[in-house]
Amino acid sequence: MKLTILRSAAAGALAVFALPAMAAECIAPANPGGGWDFTCRQIGKILFDIGQEGQPVQVTNMAGAGGGLAFSHVVNERNTDPELIVAASSATTTRLAQNAFGGATADQVRWVGAIGADPGVLVVAADSPLQNLDDMVNAIKADPASIAFAGGSAAGGFDHMKPLQVLKAAGFDDIRSIKYIGVDGGADAITQTIGGFTQVMTGDMSEIVGFIKSGEVRALAVLTEERVPGFEDIPTAREQGYDVVAVNWRGLYVPKDISDDAFNGWAAKLQAVADSAEWKAAMEANGLAPFTKVGGDFQSWVDQVIAETETLSKEIGVIQ
Repeated sequence: MKLTILRSAAAGALAVFALPAMAAECIAPANPGGGWDFTCRQIGKILFDIGQEGQPVQVTNMAGAGGGLAFSHVVNERNTDPELIVAASSATTTRLAQNAFGGATADQVRWVGAIGADPGVLVVAADSPLQNLDDMVNAIKADPASIAFAGGSAAGGFDHMKPLQVLKAAGFDDIRSIKYIGVDGGADAITQTIGGFTQVMTGDMSEIVGFIKSGEVRALAVLTEERVPGFEDIPTAREQGYDVVAVNWRGLYVPKDISDDAFNGWAAKLQAVADSAEWKAAMEANGLAPFTKVGGDFQSWVDQVIAETETLSKEIGVIQ
């Protein structure tokens, strides 16, 4: 009888140890189809494909407050969850710099890394009379109300800043007269522009690839130093005489109170994705430029970017 009990106990112990680990979750702070959704789904898939995760990563879309809902959820309800990652970008740090998350600050989470830069773009419907940045700028100088922009960030966010930077480079200073409509994600912004509700979509390359290939939209400019591989027919703003570079990095943050081992583990996994052939193929297919900062280096860089964004936001009148 004792032997039977011991065998049963041993079998039970083996069963416990054989249970699979809980699947990791990636929160995309927007509706399906936008840049944050792309980040979660691509990174999550590759983590599983290259063996960094034993199970497919679960993706949860949590749109609201331009990313603020997801940020609050992580800080207040998931602050110690080591299996949670959250898609982030330049839009995230912009909003934090502008106190757009109701007093939330960047140091309430930990910044794992960025492994690609999504070039900023300014896009019009295929039948738009605007053919280049000069056409857009001249139309605004003649009548600021004639051009409305749609973007996936809230007013004052990163998408909003892109056309403002171009206009400042053109010597147009009345930036508060510019019409901007913030919606939940790049897909919604493109829909607004194709439908004629706005004249220009301001967003990121990954958000427009499908629409470019289908011929529904045209890109007036890409906001990078050089033309993007695979999209060489799209001129840069610099080529057109506007010295503006604005790229939207794609990366992750995690809850603040996870262990250093858990944080470093996610950093190592993200670096493995960055080094993989699968990620390089995904970048090429979606117009991403190489941009890798992982772990402590990325954390320090984020702190610097937030300080610089706060200064710029004051200069353009977004915050006091």
